[in-house]
Amino acid sequence: MAEREKVNTAHLIVKCLENEGIKYVFGIPGEENIHLIDALDESKKIKFILTRHEQGASFMASTYGRLTGIPGVCLATLGPGAINLMLGVADAETNSTPLVAISAQGGLARLHKESHQVIDLVAMFKPITQYADMILTPQAVPEMVRKAFSTAKRDRPGASYLAIPQDIEETPIQEKLQPLEIDPISVTQPTASDIDKAIKLIAAAKKPVILAGDGVLWKHAEQEVRELSEELQIPVATTFMSKGIISDRHKNSLGVVGFMRRDYENFAIDEADLIISIGFSIQQFDPQKINPEKNKKIIHINMFRQDVDSHYNVTLNIIANIRASLQALLQALKSQEMHFSHRTAEIRELIHAELASGKESNTFPLKPQTVVYATRKVLPDDAVVLVDTGAVKMWMARLYQTYLSNTCLIDNGLSTMAWTLPGAIGAKLARPDKVVVAVMGDGSFLMNSQEIETAVRENLHLVIVIWEDASYGLIKWKMDMEIDHHNGVDFDNPDFVKYAESFGATGMQVKKPGEYLEFLEKAVTAKEGVFIIAVPVDYRENMKLINKLGNTTVRI
Repeated sequence: MAEREKVNTAHLIVKCLENEGIKYVFGIPGEENIHLIDALDESKKIKFILTRHEQGASFMASTYGRLTGIPGVCLATLGPGAINLMLGVADAETNSTPLVAISAQGGLARLHKESHQVIDLVAMFKPITQYADMILTPQAVPEMVRKAFSTAKRDRPGASYLAIPQDIEETPIQEKLQPLEIDPISVTQPTASDIDKAIKLIAAAKKPVILAGDGVLWKHAEQEVRELSEELQIPVATTFMSKGIISDRHKNSLGVVGFMRRDYENFAIDEADLIISIGFSIQQFDPQKINPEKNKKIIHINMFRQDVDSHYNVTLNIIANIRASLQALLQALKSQEMHFSHRTAEIRELIHAELASGKESNTFPLKPQTVVYATRKVLPDDAVVLVDTGAVKMWMARLYQTYLSNTCLIDNGLSTMAWTLPGAIGAKLARPDKVVVAVMGDGSFLMNSQEIETAVRENLHLVIVIWEDASYGLIKWKMDMEIDHHNGVDFDNPDFVKYAESFGATGMQVKKPGEYLEFLEKAVTAKEGVFIIAVPVDYRENMKLINKLGNTTVRI
């Protein structure tokens, strides 16, 4: 049995995964991928994380990929197992997150006809990935696995998918097949002409603003964005997905754009005549909300040209490595002595005042501002907070002060509900030395709460905060805004403490003011165990916020 690890295709696939630097594979086994699961078990470099639902596996993989830059890997059997992966795979693709999904498929002799659990998976995955294919021969494994990872890690990251027929997985390897070498990544440089055009556009502007997207994170260009802001003395707004690119303590930080209606940050963008868009993609935020009159000049600095949108009418495209482009721009600006004056302090004061109102409130249920304030007060600067989709996202994205990149993770591509609980598992494996907190509504919580068992079984220290209002709060908010009433959004919840305890986790139910901060401090300092804190939230603040923003004006 000394040669067992080289016996079949499954072992070759695992060897290729090891070659890609994979440490974890998330998923659920099935009858058709038994050999692959067994080969993973034999690996000394990869740990298989058994999940309770394939959707959870895909969210764990995508979050791991988002934080490490190494494609997260999720695994399922054929048919329903593979289909269950699809939500997280689509989420990774729309969020530009590197991920490789692998599933079993029926044997080749079954693919030409109707057969039990067989469906055309490649056709299903193609629209939601950058690359999807089926391995039809063991000889193709090194090339196809390398292509899947290379594609997932390209300049605009995304998802790849491979299907492995059962009989191919079991096929003995007759020849010595080895993983392919990983080719070095080249750094594309901007042209001198483009940099010169950018300088002229900036010099002609009166009120330029930087809009930074998550492409800055892919290329680790946070320092260059900050330096550009300081060199020109212009403000920086980020998208939800790029919170932390510039610290909220920095005087040039405007906060985020992404709220469903105008927000404080938009006052600066409304008056801007030039948007220096860095690493931004229109999937992150509808450009109509930042350029409604289609009259702003836009410098688009990214690794790819943006899709056509009449509200994102680019004046200049600088398509090259983002860091290299910013470094060239900074070098050119040093001889220009160009500076601007923006009175952005008032915007920052409005944000801080709204957050401070939570500190001063002693009402129950807690105001959203109170929960955000307490969360920020307790957590260290480098804690990784995952914010789910819903009303909770609007409050956390707007008010949660973020000081480091990739410490407040928000899904604003597909904006999927229920990704944060399984995502927190992927985050903790990617950042084992950091505090990891998943923040979600009660609607999202029960969609993937089964993964609590996975976290407990893996002995992870996680904190899960449930904003409790017994409804789908964001939809209720939208209904109240659009039709002045709501319906079909309310539900009942279980006893969250007993529910947590049934998994072997610690449950805490906030019942009075002050308890949330106390419970969160206890959970964070415990250093081990899974903690679930349910905190009732008063979402009557939602419409108060809309009315307040509608009556606020700021001159920059």
